[in-house]
Amino acid sequence: MELFEELSLKVKGKDVKIVFPEGDEPRIIGAAVRLLADGLCKPILLGNVDAINEVAEARGFNISHLEIIDPETYADDKYAEMVASFVARRNGKVSEEDAQKLLRDVTYFGTMMVYMGLADGLVSGAVHSTGDTVRPALQIIKTKPGVSRTSGAFIMINSDKSKKYLFSDCAININPNAQELAEIAVESAKTAELFGIEPNVAMLSFSTKGSAKSEEALKVAEATKIAQELAPNYNIDGELQFDAAFVPSVGKQKAPDSPVAGQATVFVFPEIQSGNIGYKIAQRFGNFEAIGPILQGLNKPISDLSRGCNEEDVYKLAIITANQALMEN
Repeated sequence: MELFEELSLKVKGKDVKIVFPEGDEPRIIGAAVRLLADGLCKPILLGNVDAINEVAEARGFNISHLEIIDPETYADDKYAEMVASFVARRNGKVSEEDAQKLLRDVTYFGTMMVYMGLADGLVSGAVHSTGDTVRPALQIIKTKPGVSRTSGAFIMINSDKSKKYLFSDCAININPNAQELAEIAVESAKTAELFGIEPNVAMLSFSTKGSAKSEEALKVAEATKIAQELAPNYNIDGELQFDAAFVPSVGKQKAPDSPVAGQATVFVFPEIQSGNIGYKIAQRFGNFEAIGPILQGLNKPISDLSRGCNEEDVYKLAIITANQALMEN
């Protein structure tokens, strides 16, 4: 069974609530209509009701059964409760007056809905930048114990849907140090497991097992050792060049004793430049479908779309987010 068929079956009829801060964006509205019709989640659109209705009417979307919330006109008693909860969560770093202003922002409002259990997950980024999505998540949802920062992974699916891989971190951390890279590797292994990918984790470099000497390669080698100590139950190895990680014959030649070389399914890039370039090369040259980025390491599921996404991307990332919510509850 194809990945999204499996994921759809798991969430169908479970009434998982997913909030979409960009409620007046046509791609979001179209995906939300489909998600509700297919019984895959209960979408909540945020924004001005008139503006959302105007866009929906212009595009021929029937949104009569969708829940729409305007943070600007949210009920006074509920808003006061949200403000108080936000101030407490920020532990004195934000005044009540500032909180009232911040929570009129749709992304902050939506993230607080997830934190307070009013929604199970959030999908944003069709219009907003990654920073706009991640900042409220880090301030409100925060990272899990033992994880110092979030990271962004892509599920990569080949053109005939027969193979799937995980690429990380391709979206968040510009140049993680060894400890951070190790945490990313462990969280990526967990993400892979959630979506039926056997986690054989390759720590990528331009060097394989010391074939090149540089600070960059040494960082990956150190990160590998830390990750192996953090999660000895996973197959994590490096440093490995991509061909050594992916091609069995090359892996056997370059790293014959590696449990991962030649059979990697999770690829952890040493920094964001190579990760971002790598997933886009696979997407454009290799015709892989790239789903994500999925934000890893947070206490609750927050997902960040690419601003170049289409309606189908929104639909699929919402399904992934709903699955994360079910698995974490």
